[in-house]
Amino acid sequence: MSTVEIDPTAIDFFTDAEVAENTAPYFDHMTANHPVWRESKYGVVIVTGYEEALKVYHHPEIYSSINRTGGPVLDLPFELVGDDLTELLEQYREHFPQNDQIVTFDPPMHTDHRALLMGLITPKRLKENEEFLKVTADRFLDELLPAGQSEFIWGYAKRYAILAVADLLGVPESDHPMLIELLATKGPVLGNLKLQTSHHNTLERLYGYFIEKIEERRANPTEDILTGMALATFPDGTLPEPIDVARIASNLFAAGNETTVQLLGISLARLAEDQPLQDLLRENTALIPKFIEEVLRIEAPIRGSFRLTKVATSIGGLDLAPGTVVMLLHGAAGRDARVFDNPAEFDVNRANARQHLAFGRGIHTCPGAPLARAEAVFSLRRLLERTERIELSEEHHGPAGDRRWDVMPSYKFRGHNTLHLTYTEREGN
Repeated sequence: MSTVEIDPTAIDFFTDAEVAENTAPYFDHMTANHPVWRESKYGVVIVTGYEEALKVYHHPEIYSSINRTGGPVLDLPFELVGDDLTELLEQYREHFPQNDQIVTFDPPMHTDHRALLMGLITPKRLKENEEFLKVTADRFLDELLPAGQSEFIWGYAKRYAILAVADLLGVPESDHPMLIELLATKGPVLGNLKLQTSHHNTLERLYGYFIEKIEERRANPTEDILTGMALATFPDGTLPEPIDVARIASNLFAAGNETTVQLLGISLARLAEDQPLQDLLRENTALIPKFIEEVLRIEAPIRGSFRLTKVATSIGGLDLAPGTVVMLLHGAAGRDARVFDNPAEFDVNRANARQHLAFGRGIHTCPGAPLARAEAVFSLRRLLERTERIELSEEHHGPAGDRRWDVMPSYKFRGHNTLHLTYTEREGN
């Protein structure tokens, strides 16, 4: 555990650049002393405790996800009246950011769309996707390794995550370059420290593409995966509008960029910084899945997301009125000493690492978690098998003990904007 003393009343978690770059002292202090905390500047209730986080996850009838991608400042488009905001929130849904994305849906709308989504990510389809992941990892490494150095986030992780989802959804390979050009671009960061809330849905660029494919397959069905997507129905048997399917397919690309890319970057940064750990995994690649779970526990790529109380409730000894903004920091929950022994210590053999909340819990558990894990396992395994050594570029990150990192300026995300690595390729590879 970090022993740095902090005064949470003197810290603006949502704008403090030092905290955003290194949240460990803040997380450790809050989980140990204030697992539920009402900060005074915005009135946001910050949840860092593990058990307290589970209470939020498992009660969507109390905590709405409608503001999930928003910020600490919430201007409700209606007057706070009554003791239950459920109907009002849906009535004014269009005023919330990313309001057409499943991550912001509450039941029963969420239930229908989640069922549709899970029909696209079946165990059978994930298994079929594995060969593509292996081949694509080697194809990209064929480009990177001979040079002996590369920028890893844009040179590998972004492109790999996009194509992994593209193959899962059955997007023809002829369209893969178009997707990379469309999606592997720099844009506003969610949870930026200037508290800028994006009301423009960046995924709209993909809607037209998938609507066209769905309409084509409905008119002329084939045996491909896109046809299965086009003909999928809601649980009651009704056929969704093409835009509903397009939104779900598009959201998978966004999820991949937010989790897998940063999981790969954080994992490589840790391995490059810890040579004994790197050697251990290279000698025993069976440890890679455990390594990934421990990375997710101690450095979750998504630190947290917002919720909004629909009704009056209480948590951690605090009373919350309807309309209270809650910041759920599941990234901190992975460092809760009540659940994880010596939580600040990285232990690749930790028995309960997989209990982390990096992929959420409850109805909003990340449906792409198996894909993200598979992408990370195949990428790390091939990188370790094809190299003798992976190191951080001192030219870009400085010497050991005095590193310079280019991390995302965000209170919601943990990850690297750029990560420069050097490689010693295995002889005879």
